[in-house]
Amino acid sequence: MTGPVAARLAEMVETASDGRLTAGEVLRSEGSLAALGLASLELLRLVDGIEDEFGVVLDLGGGAPLDGFPSLVGHVAENLR
Repeated sequence: MTGPVAARLAEMVETASDGRLTAGEVLRSEGSLAALGLASLELLRLVDGIEDEFGVVLDLGGGAPLDGFPSLVGHVAENLR
C-alpha cells in the first residue's frame, strides 16, 4: 500500500500508538488495526486525528473501514472533503 494518503495514515497510526507500531509495519499490514495491537484508546486518537485532518467520519461500530489498513486507506481516500 503506497501513496500519500496511505503514508500519512501510517504516520498517524505510529503517532497514535506512541511509536509502538511503526509506519512501515502499518503499511505492510493486511490485518485489522486491533490485530496489529492498536489499543482502544489509541484507536480513538487515530479516529479523532483522521476526522480533524481529513474531514472523514469513521464509524467505531466495527467493520469496514477499520477491518484493515488497506480498507481504512480506501475509505479515507474515497471520502476526502
